[in-house]
Amino acid sequence: MTTAATLTRMIMVGQGKEPADLVIKNVRLLDVITGAVTSTDIAIVGDRIVGTHASYEGKTVIDGGGRFAVPGFIDTHLHIESSLVTPFEFDRCVLPHGVTTVICDPHEIANVLGAEGIRYFLGCAEQTVMDIRVNLSSCVPATGFETSGAALEIADLEPFRSHPKVIGLAEMMNFPGVLNADPGIIAKLVAFQGGHIDGHAPLLRGTALNGYLAAAIRTDHEATSAAEAREKLSKGMAILIREGSVSKDLKALAEVLDGNTSSFVALCTDDRNPLDIAEEGHLDSSIRRLIAMGRPLHHVYRAASHSAARIFGLRDRGLLASGWRADIALLDSLEDCRVSDVVTGGRLVVPALFEARQPVESVGLSSMKAKPVSADDFIAQPKPGRNSTPVIGVKPGLILTFRDEATLEVTEAGLQPDLAADVLKVAVIERHGKNGNIGRGFVRGFGLKRGAIASSVGHDSHNITVIGATDADMAVAVNRLIELRGGFVVADGGKVTAELALPIAGLMSPKPFEEVTHDLHHLRDAAYALDCVLPEPFLQVAFLALPVIPHLKMTDRGLFDVDKFDFVD
Repeated sequence: MTTAATLTRMIMVGQGKEPADLVIKNVRLLDVITGAVTSTDIAIVGDRIVGTHASYEGKTVIDGGGRFAVPGFIDTHLHIESSLVTPFEFDRCVLPHGVTTVICDPHEIANVLGAEGIRYFLGCAEQTVMDIRVNLSSCVPATGFETSGAALEIADLEPFRSHPKVIGLAEMMNFPGVLNADPGIIAKLVAFQGGHIDGHAPLLRGTALNGYLAAAIRTDHEATSAAEAREKLSKGMAILIREGSVSKDLKALAEVLDGNTSSFVALCTDDRNPLDIAEEGHLDSSIRRLIAMGRPLHHVYRAASHSAARIFGLRDRGLLASGWRADIALLDSLEDCRVSDVVTGGRLVVPALFEARQPVESVGLSSMKAKPVSADDFIAQPKPGRNSTPVIGVKPGLILTFRDEATLEVTEAGLQPDLAADVLKVAVIERHGKNGNIGRGFVRGFGLKRGAIASSVGHDSHNITVIGATDADMAVAVNRLIELRGGFVVADGGKVTAELALPIAGLMSPKPFEEVTHDLHHLRDAAYALDCVLPEPFLQVAFLALPVIPHLKMTDRGLFDVDKFDFVD
């Protein structure tokens, strides 16, 4: 709450009549509206910029050294759980990359723990140095075709609506439920009419898109082609250009971002893990890639800040001007987007800020309830009367999967993988202690010649997903995963060769992000040793069970055809 005394002081400081709390001197300020670059000081009182385009004095002075000042970046859609670290470690990892605001959907932990998971995230958001905003998870479970750990109806979401960190309703993933006017979905949409509703509509076009947008859904991060994005823009949707660890749509969508559209386009990651952040960066990586691809420089920075803020109703940020929130990234180069210092809410980001946060107790440490398995649990029997077997096709950089077919050998142990044709087994094991289901099928695109990879990160219900060349190694990987209370495991020749424990809801590590990065290096190397050809094998495993992304997926209840929105016969 800004008091009369504070506001009066802000006005006086803006006029140069009193010293500021903080002054950043000698910077080149980028105006993301006009593209102008101006040499200036930036005066700050509390969390607010009160003056630019002048010379100021302050109690604390930062020498900008001629660096460029741009508004702090806003990641408009992500699931912090998928970074594999806690919100506190995400804060410490990502904020130095200039990302001062993130809009997260705690959908992953909510699928495991329900409202308890949302409360945990809101508790963390009250303590983090960056501004974490929350959209309330709309689809828990994502569909009725898998076994989730929890279910959230509108009555479960209502208590959180007035929380100051909550923006609105998160990605409406169940677009068939919208189009078919499912009563539970309609109840959620009605409750948030007049507020923000996030979209999730992969490949939706034409009149089906019209029907979806009639529910006042305003954004989409699932466009994978420029033509799809342009149709959605033309129908009033804001497009969130996504570039994450698995979903990589920036190259396909870059041409959409120009002077005409940049006020209606923003950026998101959805999601990046610490290994990718260490090697490539976060939103700063997307910004420099877009600029390198010829997108207009100040329009890229506009999409990363001011446009993102406007799209999500954050009216206090996104510009470096008097009266706006003091979220600032200092860059050595605009073209390279190399961040050297960050100011968030008027505070220079230093280690002491992170050390001052009050701890929040971990949750979901007993959420792994799957029973140990044996090799026999992965035997897949042929369907009577079928000469070929449906196979999930995976391509690098896409969470979209494709429908392939394969003619597989049948032995006493059922259908066999065909390693020469890159056909492996895939299974999804229910892990919430509800029914013990195991769905079995086949997948192509990983390239493994031996061994197995298992993950308890399995969007969106987060059962255990395992792929492998042998049933025995699949069992070894899964059983070690159960012992770890969740995580990633690589097995080869009957032994575990790499692992990462994720005991917080089976999704997050309590370790510092630097240690998680180290473990991910080891895991990736272990996967490559199995001849895996995918750059991010663990995250691609995690999306094999997501039955709201076309075309063919595997759930604990069986092989699922997203186009039919029903199981494969």
